[in-house]
Amino acid sequence: MVSIGNFFFKYRNWIFILFYGALFIPSWPLFSKEVWGEQYYIWPIVIGLFITILGQLIRGLTIGLAYIVRGGKEGKPYAEGLVTEGIFNHCRNPLYVGNILMLLGVGILANSLLYVAVFIPVFLFVYQAIVLAEENFLRGKFGNGFDQYCKKVNRWWPNLGGISRTFASMHFNWRRWVLKEHTTQFIWLVGIVLILLLNYPELTGHDEQLRNKVLIISLSFLVVLYALVRYLKKSGKFKE
Repeated sequence: MVSIGNFFFKYRNWIFILFYGALFIPSWPLFSKEVWGEQYYIWPIVIGLFITILGQLIRGLTIGLAYIVRGGKEGKPYAEGLVTEGIFNHCRNPLYVGNILMLLGVGILANSLLYVAVFIPVFLFVYQAIVLAEENFLRGKFGNGFDQYCKKVNRWWPNLGGISRTFASMHFNWRRWVLKEHTTQFIWLVGIVLILLLNYPELTGHDEQLRNKVLIISLSFLVVLYALVRYLKKSGKFKE
C-alpha cells in the first residue's frame, strides 16, 4: 500500500480534480421524484450542502489555526516538522477528512448514485494509500515522536474532546486561510453553482433564460473575486 500511496501522492492534485470532474457524469439519482415526490430536490441540496460545507469548515479551521508545512518534494512526501497543534491535535489528517466530506457532499448535491456508490469508495482507497505512504515517511523521520502522536490522535475519526480549549488557546489566521485556500474555494464554489443551476431547473422556475443569467453573473463574480485574490497575493499587497 505504501508504494501505491507514493504513486498516488505524486499525482494527488490531479486526482482530486479528476474526481471533481466526475461529478458531471450522468448517473441514476440518489433521490428520485417517483420516490420522494415533487420536492425531491430539497433533500440532496440540503444534505449535500451541509456535508460539503462541513468539509470546507474543517479545512479552513485546520489551515487557519496551525498550518502544516507538509507537501511534496520531488513528488514524494515531505515535512519540515511534526505539527500536533490546532485541529491536528484532534485528527491526524483533518485536511484529507475535509476533502472527503467536500467531495461526498457535492456528490450528494449532484444527486449522483454512481458518484456516491463508486467514486467515493475509490477516492477513500486512494486517500488511505496516500496517508499510509505519508505515515511511513513521518515515522522514518520523526520516529518515536510520531508513534506517540499516533497513539493519542486518530488517523481519520476526529476526537472533539478539548476542542473548545484548542479554539480558545489559538488565533485563527483568516489571511492564511484565504491565501492557501482561494484556489480550492474557487473550484469548489464553481462546482456548486454549476450543479445547482444545471441539475435543478426548479430553482429558477424552469426558466432557462433566468438560469443562464444567474449562471453568468455567479461565475463572473467568482472569477473576478479569484483574480483579485491572486493579484493581491502575487503583488504582495495581501500577506499572512
